[in-house]
Amino acid sequence: MLCEIVDHHGGEATSLLQVLIDVQMRFRCVPAGVMTFLAEILHLPRTQIQAVVEFYSFLSVTSTGRFDVRFSDSVTDQLLGSRDLATRLCQRLGVKLGETRADDAVSVHLTSCTGLSDQGPAALVNGQVLTRLDGDRIVQMADFIDQEIDLDAWPKAWFRVEDQVQLEGLLLAEELPLGACLERAGTLDAVGIISEIDRSGLRGRGGAGFKTAVKWRFCYEGAEGTLPGDPSITRYVVCNADEGEPGTFKDRVLLSRNAHDVFEGMTVCARAIGALRGFLYLRGEYRYLLDTLLKVLEARRSRGLLGRNILGVEGFDFNIEIHLGAGAYICGEESALIESLEGKPGHPRNRPPYPVTHGYLGQPTVVNNVETFVAAARIMAFGADWFLSEGTAQSTGTKMLSVSGDCERPGIYEVPFGTPVSVVMHRCGADDPMGVQVGGPSGTFIGKAEFERILGFEDLSTGGSMMVFSQARDVVAIARGFTHFFAHESCGFCTPCRVGTSLLRQLIDKIAEGHGTPHDLVEMTQLAAIVKNASHCGLGQTAANPLMQTLERFPERYQERLKTTLFEPGFDLDGALEVSRQMTGRADANAHLTQVG
Repeated sequence: MLCEIVDHHGGEATSLLQVLIDVQMRFRCVPAGVMTFLAEILHLPRTQIQAVVEFYSFLSVTSTGRFDVRFSDSVTDQLLGSRDLATRLCQRLGVKLGETRADDAVSVHLTSCTGLSDQGPAALVNGQVLTRLDGDRIVQMADFIDQEIDLDAWPKAWFRVEDQVQLEGLLLAEELPLGACLERAGTLDAVGIISEIDRSGLRGRGGAGFKTAVKWRFCYEGAEGTLPGDPSITRYVVCNADEGEPGTFKDRVLLSRNAHDVFEGMTVCARAIGALRGFLYLRGEYRYLLDTLLKVLEARRSRGLLGRNILGVEGFDFNIEIHLGAGAYICGEESALIESLEGKPGHPRNRPPYPVTHGYLGQPTVVNNVETFVAAARIMAFGADWFLSEGTAQSTGTKMLSVSGDCERPGIYEVPFGTPVSVVMHRCGADDPMGVQVGGPSGTFIGKAEFERILGFEDLSTGGSMMVFSQARDVVAIARGFTHFFAHESCGFCTPCRVGTSLLRQLIDKIAEGHGTPHDLVEMTQLAAIVKNASHCGLGQTAANPLMQTLERFPERYQERLKTTLFEPGFDLDGALEVSRQMTGRADANAHLTQVG
């Protein structure tokens, strides 16, 4: 069986992660003996295999349950009661959170975000999605699990995932005829395709906003000393579908309803840079989309839209493979994603060199996200002028927003760049919100006074997440949740992030629990600067954003939590001595500690 799994994924060392994912599904863990076997057959050090297993949260050296339940722990799910539901399920099943029951029937965990913030509380059961959970469903789930009723017999409505498109724009309103953009791309050379993308002003939709045409041109031209489009150089196209930013789900919707557009955009890119092979890196939480996406790829091959001599263009050979992630937020960073594609832990690389010249297997590689490829496909089909009809001079086209939280109509809103936040709040039915987290935890938290700010690279740049919080919400608790997220998702590669995010977590915990002092705010601010300036990648560089931005905009919410003493420990010193008092039979005043201001 293990040989079959290895052979199914090509038998190369780069397939290690895909092999381990299948092993996890088959054995509910990755046994020590399997790691030893894979080391021999893939000619890899066993320590490397163990490092991969330990890096990804969906892989485990200990057995998970036959029903492996993972509750989404995004802040929006927390506000909907996801942690209470997880606790209730654990109580009914007699299992501790984060553990597997003694009979191996069930394990219950928290996972950072399932990409379903618009229809939470959500969870995964053996990789299958459960949406809109409530107390009644938890009771029934517990009964089904105790009776070991197969997931196929559970109510179908529980697994329903809705697109919830509330507002359509350039990317969603008009249908893209199958193959239309490829027909035009087939009439153009690399320079012509890149020029059209350049004229459209398309910038990456992942949040950073790097110009798409510039990225494609760098990859086409190759490293210094090579010739543009040199056929002896292997180039790759990678679609980043590792949509791990909490509160973001627009790529999920595009993959479920516009998969052909995604693959056409990748193929246009391949035509432009001369790539023969492409990868769609699908986050592990979206595994339920895998079969559908594979069917779309097969349909494209049967119609001559993938494979050899696409559209009759001799030598235009291009194929796409889907690789799964295994629960690691950091793999949304392009160099970490490439490391994961190569079967390694997803540690971000040192840059330069950049992926456009030294990417997958050290070769020139373009990495764009799902929305960017959809936009590129439509630009090629309808023209740059069509795309330029929306947006601003610096931010052309439209932006798909994932709106969730305290609003009447959560879902997908595609709006022209340049749209004020206040317009989105009105459309989604947000009644007098306290603030909005734009771009996920790594983005920008804005208060109501800033709602006239516009969405665009010249003001509020965003990968697409907009979490809405009402006046009733505790802004310190929100910042605390985001800080816990970053501490949990730090890959551990560099000390400033690995240690710094943990220290920030401890400080916000102390303040939120009423033990903070003015000294702690000073220390938190100083530490935030160190983590931001010294961290290796964007995770650490943005990890303190929720704390610093909410502190700046809502200082009174922090001040009201603080003690008047100059310093207070982050835990109850007197309480920590209780066991010693009981052991010694002491109860006098000298056996107690009192905090003095």
